[in-house]
Amino acid sequence: MTIREAMEKRHMVRQYKDTVLSKDVVEKLNDRIGALNQEFHLNLSLHLEDGAAFSDLIGKTLVRNAKNFIILAADPGEGVEEKIGYASADIMLYAQTLGLNTWWVGASFNKEAVAKLSPEHPVYGVISIGYGETQGTPHASKEDFEVCSYEGTVPDWFKEGVEYALMAPTAYNRQSFYLKGKGNEVQFTYKEGEFQGIDSGLVKYHFEAAAGKENFHWV
Repeated sequence: MTIREAMEKRHMVRQYKDTVLSKDVVEKLNDRIGALNQEFHLNLSLHLEDGAAFSDLIGKTLVRNAKNFIILAADPGEGVEEKIGYASADIMLYAQTLGLNTWWVGASFNKEAVAKLSPEHPVYGVISIGYGETQGTPHASKEDFEVCSYEGTVPDWFKEGVEYALMAPTAYNRQSFYLKGKGNEVQFTYKEGEFQGIDSGLVKYHFEAAAGKENFHWV
């Protein structure tokens, strides 16, 4: 499965099978997480067979067997939230290529319990990960004309970038971004608010993966 195919297939999944992740899958996830930590100076970590992150939700919501999760932690710094979002998109889509399902969680997790697992670095969210009971369903989405404009004839890479950017998960499914293109330049803006930086990273990753980094640059 390619990353583009993963973007098409990845949807929020909150109910998982009671299946232990294999040693091979765990090694692949940890290798990917290690590479992201090194590239973006983050402190992401995978935790297995541990219900701590979602202990408050048991019996209260449609969450089931959410016992594997990635802690999204990093030291404060300029652009750190966007880096968290960008790395989150990468690891979730990579997980999808391994046959796994995910759920990005920014608020509905046990913050006290997770903080104890990451005492030295602030936590920005968690990603629940496992084999879903279903593959989830596509989220409601805005139309492409609502989130973009292009000066002149619109190239295919821009169209595809916007199409896949709309597949990115965003907080409360707000999709509060706007992409403005001209030539090989793309300007990205996101409405100010909670999770602005993280959402920006998630959306930018999807746009880049579909449009191709070689076709444009951010301005």
